[in-house]
Amino acid sequence: MKNKSLAIFGLSLFAGIFVMQFIFAADFNQPISSEDKATFDQILEPVMKIYNLVKYSATVIAVIILLFAGVSYMISGDNPAKREQAKNMITYVVIGLIVIWVAPLLVNFIVG
Repeated sequence: MKNKSLAIFGLSLFAGIFVMQFIFAADFNQPISSEDKATFDQILEPVMKIYNLVKYSATVIAVIILLFAGVSYMISGDNPAKREQAKNMITYVVIGLIVIWVAPLLVNFIVG
């Protein structure tokens, strides 16, 4: 139960980061003056700092969880339930990392 809640929270976080990429990369096909662009860049700078903080923090947490899951897998011995739980944890973390790091590339590819 606890792992499902953690997985749902992680997927929600990663989905939110993915959606943020679309919001910030939107092209509304309107000419933008240099003054408006400078204002937008000034507003966007702290938002991108927060986004990068969340992205890198999630990556650090994911690496720690990967280490924990790897150790758990190695010491589980002959207990198949614990081995399966560790494998699932590793799978979810890797999927989450892929989503975090591929989302900006995918958005830039689609929009750009």
